[in-house]
Amino acid sequence: MSTTLPTARTTASEPRFTGLVEAARALQPRTVALRRQVHRHPEQGLDLPATQAAIQHALSGLPLEVTTGGSSSSVTAVLRGDKPGPTVLLRGDMDALPLQEETGLAYASEIDGSMHACGHDTHVAMLASAARLLSSRRDALAGQVVFMFQPGEEGQHGARHMLDEGVLDAAGTPVEKAFALHITSTLQSGVVVCRPGPTMASADTFHITVKGRGGHGGMPHDALDPVPAAAAMVGALQTMVARRVSVHQPAVVTIGRISAGTTTNIIPETALVEGTIRTLSENTRALVHREFQQVVTHVAAAHGCTAEVEVVPGYPVTVNDDVVGPHVVDITGAALGSRWATHMEDPLMGAEDFSYVLQRVPGAMAFLGACPRGVELDRAEPNHSSRVLFDEAAMEHGVVVYTAFALDALR
Repeated sequence: MSTTLPTARTTASEPRFTGLVEAARALQPRTVALRRQVHRHPEQGLDLPATQAAIQHALSGLPLEVTTGGSSSSVTAVLRGDKPGPTVLLRGDMDALPLQEETGLAYASEIDGSMHACGHDTHVAMLASAARLLSSRRDALAGQVVFMFQPGEEGQHGARHMLDEGVLDAAGTPVEKAFALHITSTLQSGVVVCRPGPTMASADTFHITVKGRGGHGGMPHDALDPVPAAAAMVGALQTMVARRVSVHQPAVVTIGRISAGTTTNIIPETALVEGTIRTLSENTRALVHREFQQVVTHVAAAHGCTAEVEVVPGYPVTVNDDVVGPHVVDITGAALGSRWATHMEDPLMGAEDFSYVLQRVPGAMAFLGACPRGVELDRAEPNHSSRVLFDEAAMEHGVVVYTAFALDALR
């Protein structure tokens, strides 16, 4: 796979970004090497000792104040500029997914059942190189940069762990602006997209246990079959979304799993229904939760059954600041050229725990395209696929955008 973008701009439109592309390109071998090292040894959850050690090694020798987490394998590094000023935060997540890699890459995962299928290995590498690049430009910084290397993004609330341990106060002064970058295989390689307002959805999971009365499969009238009740809930919940939620406030209810019974001629006592709820506003989220409980309870009752409902809150809505979100597009255009900076039209119904940071600090999450060369966008394997590939050349632009964001905020 290519490791450079041959058409990347080499001169910035603003003096403070002059030379960034060339510097990121010079660091590209180091960026790629760290990415591949982390990719070979993926770790899941909050305990990532090998990844933590790789990051610490990559940061060694730089003028950074490095600390590690107590409740997780996080790494926090603080860079102090030559002049006083505010503090900004740059975040990269570290953890992998429970997948068996099927890419065939020479540097594929060496750990069975674990894979960097969401590109967090590239985030680690880009943020480490941005730390190196910003360290070389300390004289241009009026303030502090906090580098937040975060584990546990894939469902373990790793950002919340780091917030509880004081990452926003790591520099001694509160963070005033925050930025995160997420790679995606389904955008043109090297393009950065961002938007103001809701950018990614909240994500809650639900578990429904439908309780009936078991019996013989040939005599259903002597039982209370929970399976038809569970099946009816699928359609009823979709109708609830279509008829109770405003068309201007997107919501998704997906049934991901239905389980019941042990064999063909027994009506089971219970049926299990599980899935996810996604919304783009906290008001809609609360509405869907209320309506969900009502629909499930009444559908079960209509079939003579009862239902136990558990909704487990997940990540909140990821909301970009109305000023910072559009400004990321401006910064990208100034540093890389306008062809690489695009307004993001629609939010995604995926979820992110960077949302916890954005609840406390104005900031933004942007997306970096990394569709493999020679692959059509609509044919690229998506994030979370066991066959997903990322064009490593795009990381060059990621390093630039991380760096440019801090230079702009602390000029």
